[in-house]
Amino acid sequence: MGDLSSAIIFLLAAVIAVPIFTRFKLGAILGYLAAGVIIGPSVLALISDPDQILHVAELGVVFLLFIIGLELEPEKLLRMRNKILFIGGGQLLLTSVLIIGILLLFNMQWKIAVVIGLGLALSSTAFAIGLMTEKNILKTPLGQKGFSVLLMQDLAVIPILLIITALSGAQNPDAPAWWVTLLAVIAVLLTGRYLINPMLGVLSRYGGSEVMTAASLLIVIATAQVMYLAGLSMGLGAFLAGILLANSSFRHQLEVEISPFKGLLLGLFFIAVGMKLDLNLLVEQPLLIIGGCILLLLIKAVILSLLLSVNKQPGTHPIKVALMLAQGGEFAFVIFGTALNDGLLPLALADQLTLIVGLSMALTVPLVILYEKLQQGKAVFPEYDMQAEVTEPEVVIAGFGRFGQITGRILTANHIPFTALDNNAEHIEFIKQFGNKVFFGDATQLKLLKAAGLEHAKVMFIAADSDKHGFDIAKVVREHYPHIKIIARAKSRMSVLTYKEIGVYSSVREMFDGSLEAARMVLQEYGFDQARAENMVNVFKHHDEELLSQSYQDNQQLDMQAMIKLSKQGRAELESLFKHDIED
Repeated sequence: MGDLSSAIIFLLAAVIAVPIFTRFKLGAILGYLAAGVIIGPSVLALISDPDQILHVAELGVVFLLFIIGLELEPEKLLRMRNKILFIGGGQLLLTSVLIIGILLLFNMQWKIAVVIGLGLALSSTAFAIGLMTEKNILKTPLGQKGFSVLLMQDLAVIPILLIITALSGAQNPDAPAWWVTLLAVIAVLLTGRYLINPMLGVLSRYGGSEVMTAASLLIVIATAQVMYLAGLSMGLGAFLAGILLANSSFRHQLEVEISPFKGLLLGLFFIAVGMKLDLNLLVEQPLLIIGGCILLLLIKAVILSLLLSVNKQPGTHPIKVALMLAQGGEFAFVIFGTALNDGLLPLALADQLTLIVGLSMALTVPLVILYEKLQQGKAVFPEYDMQAEVTEPEVVIAGFGRFGQITGRILTANHIPFTALDNNAEHIEFIKQFGNKVFFGDATQLKLLKAAGLEHAKVMFIAADSDKHGFDIAKVVREHYPHIKIIARAKSRMSVLTYKEIGVYSSVREMFDGSLEAARMVLQEYGFDQARAENMVNVFKHHDEELLSQSYQDNQQLDMQAMIKLSKQGRAELESLFKHDIED
């Protein structure tokens, strides 16, 4: 079957299965797995080589780990070290030891027991993070504990593969020397620290959006490939690159560019996993496969629940998060495949383990839904009400020139978290010299606003230099985030009226207040006392605002002649107000 025909089958399976499973609240991931099972060798056999597809689809996991790295600044990673070592390391150690012990009781050969124990101790990073994100748990304190487990597991993949190689006694003549691996890691660190940001700055000025997309893909894939050639994990390389760019001004833009590819390839990855499931084996050995799957979920759920319950906050659900992490992981396929190639695992046992891992993924969503049903009606606080360790912005500032920076400085001084966006890379580099944190990107892009955390913010301040750009931003925000309060910078009276047409009723004329202050100073120097000058300015200000409001109510903002007529009428009224004021 041709590549194009295969692509049509994959897309058709996803388009049909995912909406159905989502409609019944079973989750998109289970939909992808089901689609893979149906088109795979076990059912319709429309695609016969899932391994080839899985090899390509693993890039989805690589992209996912890169985006995770982008959200983990080195300081945050350092703060999480205790969770990573205690909760993540504890889970990995306890789970693997318990599984190995059970297998030894059944007279399993010890080397095989070690391979199985280490492989089944791993959870699915892509599956669990997707599920915690869907349930709004990932950024809660409990969700961060769960994430620390996944992070520790990802870091442990390379040592586990080295252990398997040592157990098998196999020698890889192509394996690089240790100094080559060390040089590769240093090269990635130096490149991420000193070269990538300047390169992105040049591309943002002289390249189009498609070039930024190409650059984003190049960063992830090249870093992953370098680490792979150096004998390390591709995912670990992408994760490291993400961490190095976590403080970059281009962080949100990179996330926006990578996310569509991550989503598509992760979907393809789970379809490929579904295709690898041999349902004939389930029919032939139902007790062994189902029993093994249930035992795996039970062991991991109990251990994770105990570890996650440490310093438990009131109203949180460690069992719920534990169920989300209890399945087998995608790296188990890599570990079992390596053990199979090295002669440690027989083919029949490898197929059984693959089916147990895949089935555990398929059962995860139903188990979480069942737990949620059992919890209904109980007096608990929702997870998202708990204070998260990951700070979301309360204000988003679009445009961080001199006008927007004043607000940013005041917010910073009052410890109010905000995210600033600007589409001028040179401007960003200049601002950063003064200690301000601002990200590159066009705030008219909905995906960028989402990546910047607008959905969690209270206020959007549009401080764009161009009125047209500000109008475009306001339209996007008003359409997709109607609950967000918007304050807009307006360059003229006409701009104020246009913003009101869009639905933004709080705007600031950038020259208005400064001009009023200048008028007050002129009046004082002319000879009026301070109180008299301030009163004259206030009279003008209130009259002008009423005139502008009347113009909007009369729908005259697009009729220049009407505006001129209203202005002349207003001038006469203003003269009358000042005359009465003098007489009084």
